[in-house]
Amino acid sequence: MGDGLMIQEGSSVKATGKIAQIPVSKAYLGRGINALAKPIDGRGEISASKSRLIESPAPGIISRRSVYELPQTRLIAIDSMIPIGR
Repeated sequence: MGDGLMIQEGSSVKATGKIAQIPVSKAYLGRGINALAKPIDGRGEISASKSRLIESPAPGIISRRSVYELPQTRLIAIDSMIPIGR
């Protein structure tokens, strides 16, 4: 992941020993990023002091906040067939 364009057959590579993770912070809100959390919107680097595993389990259903807002699609067919909520 990342800059691997120069890796070819026979290249020497080493494992980092870390599980894949990305940085997280409120500075990412509203920014355009790629799959590796690198900014692509031209507004500079994003500073983050914490990180999170890429493949982490979702919170359990009971600990999640219940649906409190109705669908906003304004298409009756979609609103009646697909349960959408926030």
